Amino acid sequence: MNIVKTVLLMGLMMGLFLWVGERMGGQQGMIIALVLAAGMNMVSYWYSDKIVLAMYRAQPVDAASAPGLYRLVADLAQRDNLPVPKIYILPDDSPNAFATGRDPQHAAVAVTAGIMRLLNDEELAGVIAHELSHVANRDILISAVAATLAGALMVLARMSLFFGGGRDRRGGGLEVLVLLIVAPIAAMLIQMAISRSREYQADASGAKLSGNPRGLASALRKLERGVENVPMEAQPQTAHMFIVNPLSGRSMMGLFSTHPPMEQRIARLEEMARTGQY
Repeated sequence: MNIVKTVLLMGLMMGLFLWVGERMGGQQGMIIALVLAAGMNMVSYWYSDKIVLAMYRAQPVDAASAPGLYRLVADLAQRDNLPVPKIYILPDDSPNAFATGRDPQHAAVAVTAGIMRLLNDEELAGVIAHELSHVANRDILISAVAATLAGALMVLARMSLFFGGGRDRRGGGLEVLVLLIVAPIAAMLIQMAISRSREYQADASGAKLSGNPRGLASALRKLERGVENVPMEAQPQTAHMFIVNPLSGRSMMGLFSTHPPMEQRIARLEEMARTGQY
């Protein structure tokens, strides 16, 4: 269900993107929109992992420097038929984790120093399984494409000011308003909905991979409290990557959140454990 929802949301995002481009300048506007999206997607596809890891001063570790963590990641990756990703530790006391990389062959899993101290082995296994599920489901690429389209649409909307709100200006001031304000907000809402859908799917896939939904549920409870007690100096544009929203202390309405409500995530995992359907 989450996969179908993601496909529909991505189609809606692309349709909105092309509509704004078409209203800017007909077929030429649509071509500009597609070229801009393709260029930005290419940069994001190839370099987003390096950028975000450098942004958070991530330090690479291996079997010698972090044997327990490496063994856990390697065992879960083997169980899911994935190459062992590169492993990083972020020098941050706020407990959190994320995965990045353009595909399973170029993936990385990063955890903070804080999460290593906070969680027990079963809970950490649930978190790592969640992140590896993002890798297996290619959620990193999906999120990057969604974020790029939303950002490019906002740029196009601002460009519409120079085109008078449409190629023949039939919409007048109302069309300018839609292009400049309504369309970017709609794109952001779609992007957030895609992110929430992929988090639900990674929770479910991670619980199945680890074989322990309660372990992941327990980890999420601890992480929610941990992030509130020790906030992270995170960049808003990367918040969707983390297993728990690092900006949760500055929470907004549900529609504008990159993550589903924590109580709903935990309830779904506990239901999986109760029914044994994983």
